[in-house]
Amino acid sequence: MPADVAVPVKAHPRHVMIVEDDDSIALALEFVLGREGYAHERVADGAEALRLIRDRRPDLVLLDVMLPGLSGYDICHQLRDDPATAGIRILMMTARGSAQDQRRARDLGADGFVSKPFELESLRRELRRLLAA
Repeated sequence: MPADVAVPVKAHPRHVMIVEDDDSIALALEFVLGREGYAHERVADGAEALRLIRDRRPDLVLLDVMLPGLSGYDICHQLRDDPATAGIRILMMTARGSAQDQRRARDLGADGFVSKPFELESLRRELRRLLAA
């Protein structure tokens, strides 16, 4: 290959942290993320999730609202208040999904919101939108 031809470098996969305490939902999320080619890991406890997010700095956090240890709202608020984690994308998830829940999530700084149960295609669109930014 000539020296003046650029060789494309394979991009490192985006890292997504799943914060979800329901095993069946977490499995569905892991399936979608794997199919989309994202690196991912899961944590089920809110307090542990906050520690891991601060330590690992994922590109995106899929964050359930109702969690043991610390709520998703509390995690979102703390991530946004810390300059070191303020830029991490956050996609909130909840089974309640009311307009008030969505407004609260956005007021706390969430980048997106999906109601459970979610359609896989709409989740894929949100993931692509948030990770493209």
